[in-house]
Amino acid sequence: MSKTITIRIDDDTYSIFKKAAEGDRRSISNFIEFATMSYISEEAFVTDEEMENILSDSDLINTLKRGESEIQSGNYKIVD
Repeated sequence: MSKTITIRIDDDTYSIFKKAAEGDRRSISNFIEFATMSYISEEAFVTDEEMENILSDSDLINTLKRGESEIQSGNYKIVD
């Protein structure tokens, strides 16, 4: 089921969204949804080559594991 959200944007941003949506022959709402999903899918996922590089970096993996362990043990601070 679809959900409705409200966002506040300035007039210039609205104009950009409106022109881009018209160029794609979409409603503004559909354009924002499409653009957001496109951005997330590009930014949230890595290629197989990138993942191979990440997993082969033992220093990075050890640091991430240590950080995860510290979080699980409550050894962290939230900075405002």
